[in-house]
Amino acid sequence: MLRLDRPSMNPLTKNGAAETYTGYACIGLDNPKSPDNVGSIMRAAGCYGVHSVFYTGQRYARASALRTDTKQVHLQIPLTGVDDLRQVIPLGCVPVGVELVPNAKPLPEYTHPQRAFYIFGPEDGNLNSELAAFCEDIVYIPTHGCMNLAATVNVVLYDRLAKSRGKP
Repeated sequence: MLRLDRPSMNPLTKNGAAETYTGYACIGLDNPKSPDNVGSIMRAAGCYGVHSVFYTGQRYARASALRTDTKQVHLQIPLTGVDDLRQVIPLGCVPVGVELVPNAKPLPEYTHPQRAFYIFGPEDGNLNSELAAFCEDIVYIPTHGCMNLAATVNVVLYDRLAKSRGKP
């Protein structure tokens, strides 16, 4: 997130912008099912400094009237339905899939890119093969079973925050 903690009279130079730059993160949800999870993900996005959230599929759109975004984060962070997450990746972001698959990197050992687009599969399935192939990195959270989608998003975003020394 670009921070503008400076006196308003001093213009921000290119070098000054680079010095204050702390990264950028977006979330992509592949066909999420539960409005409860999407609401919790929006709340996590607000807590951890995510810049935008995109989702594909129709399941969430049909259930969005049951929104659980109790902090109304969707008024500050865009939640946008799209046809294909590969078409909306922000410029310069590295697509990072989060999936429990062979050859995925364990999250505790992962170094987050400064500009990341984290892509999560649906609650009741996996990332589709085209989306998984699009991701530059695939990470997983080592657990004794699968985690809830919203919990997974929270853990990944917290890991990013913790490894960035507390700068969302």
